Formats: sequence, structure tokens, C-alpha cells
Amino acid sequence: MKKYIFISSMLLISQVFVMLNAQGLDVDQKEMAMPFFNKGGNVALNTVEMNALADTISTINHRKDDVVWSRIVYRVIDMREKQNNQLYFPITPNENYKSLIRLILDAAVNDTLKAYDKKAFDMQPTYEVKIPKEKFADLFVICDWDSTNRVLRKTPLIVKNKITNKLEISSYAYADYVGKQFKFLVQEIVFFNKHYSRMYSKVIGIAPLYMFNETNVTNLNVLGASKSGERVWNAFQASVITWFLFDELRPYLAKQYIIPNGNESQRMTYDEFFAQKLYSSYLLGDGNMFDRNLLQTFNDVPSIRKEQKRIETELMNFEQDLWEY
Repeated sequence: MKKYIFISSMLLISQVFVMLNAQGLDVDQKEMAMPFFNKGGNVALNTVEMNALADTISTINHRKDDVVWSRIVYRVIDMREKQNNQLYFPITPNENYKSLIRLILDAAVNDTLKAYDKKAFDMQPTYEVKIPKEKFADLFVICDWDSTNRVLRKTPLIVKNKITNKLEISSYAYADYVGKQFKFLVQEIVFFNKHYSRMYSKVIGIAPLYMFNETNVTNLNVLGASKSGERVWNAFQASVITWFLFDELRPYLAKQYIIPNGNESQRMTYDEFFAQKLYSSYLLGDGNMFDRNLLQTFNDVPSIRKEQKRIETELMNFEQDLWEY
């Protein structure tokens, strides 16, 4: 009888352990599976888990009938601001970390991330017009002005490997290119969902800005510098290289950690960084009946800042103005 009770108890204990393991409650086993240090004693980055994470990106499906108000805005992310430094570094990619521009270029050149053209004489995207990879060599170009011969020298960032016949990022030109690529243009929609009774914002597209392109370098050296509103707008419009849909970029953002900033134990992906809006940006314009940008409408800095503040205040006060007390 005692032997039977002992065997039954052992079977019951073993079943409990099986249930705990099935539910993921075995803490010791989890700690062994995800060590902080690797075999060499260095900090371990769990890249296998990161790859699996990209297939389970959390999203909220907003019903069209629940969105009663929306507004398109354009913002500029300047990576020279301290809050955005993690998007710019490391300049040279390593085994663990990449800058945002390098992440986008790798996904577009070496994988299936699609690039989209902008409208003619505008900065707005046309997500119906895709740019083939063969055109990347014409988009991502380093331009220098040869003052002696008065000609423009162009060095492509995307080149074709003569052995594999595949496109790749030129290691020779990359350092020069990223040293001058400081900004991103973001297309964002701000909307109110009556079902949740709150405001949301969603990044629709992101575009790298590169001021040292063929148009700007040529105009600067041939026509001379100018502070006129039209010339400033033309220079900015020409700096918009191409657009990428943010939802198509998210699987790549979710696989890549950002470089730590003062905390070596920080484990945050680019996707989390954007979801939590840890970056700083300034408003460039919004969707309006005139279809004009702030740089197209105003010529002086005080007027632009005044309009920026007005739009930001409208966005901030909209949700509060919906309610009556």
C-alpha cells in the first residue's frame, strides 16, 4: 500500500512539472536558455529571438467607421539632435548594431524592401510607383563639385559586384555618404478613434533626406547660394531621395536593436523606439486645401515657427475640445 502511494505521488509530481514546463513557468530553464553573457564572457544578444519577433508584430486594426477625424502631417527627424543620436550611430555597422539608414539600405538592396517614387516636383510619396533596384545606383549618389574643371563628379553608393553580379553597398563610398545624411522625412497620420475615445498617430512612410545631391550641388556652384523661399523649397524637395512604407519596414526594425545610450543592458529595437516616439522631430507641414508646404508658403523663419506652433497646438487641443464639461 505504501509503495503504491509513493508511486502515485511521484507520478503526480512529474505531471505537475510537465504542466509547469508546458505553461512556460520553469524559471530556471528560462534563465539557462537566455543567458546575459555568452560563452566568451561578453554580453549576449538574442538575435534568434529577434528574428522570430518580426513575425509577431503587434498592430491595432482600426475600423474605418470608428475614425471620425484624421490629419496628415509631415515631420523631419534631425539625427544631429541628441535625442535622435541612436538613429545615426554606429556610423560603421558592426555585428550587433546598425544605423537606421544602413538598416534601410540593407533591407532594400539585399532583401525585398520596396522603394517608392515621389510625385514630380513635390516631396509627397506615390506608393503606387515602385522603384526597381537597378535604379538605386542613380538615387543614392555622392556628388562633389570639381571647381578646377567646373564639372560635377558623381560616385554611386550602390554598385554591382563584378563577381556575383548582384547589387551591394559600396564600402568605399558609404562612410562619405552617411557623414552627410542627417535627416529623415516622415509622413504621419494623426486620427481620432471614437471606439477607444482617444487620439492615435501612425507613421505611414519614411524617406531619407540627402542635401548633397546632383541638383543641389550643381545649383549651389552654378547659380550661387540663395535664401529665397522658392530656392529653399526646391533644394529641400530635391533632397527627398525615395519613400519606404513604414509597415513594410517594420519587420526589419523589429529584428534590429538600437545602440545603447548610457545603458549597456538596454534591449530596445528600432520598432519599439518608433512605437514609443522616443525620437524628436519638427513639423514641416500638413495636409491642407492649398496642398502647400510650410517652406512653400513662408519665406522667413519666424513665420514658419509661428505656423508650426499653431498646427501643433491644434493637434494637441483637438481631443480635449471634443468633450463638454
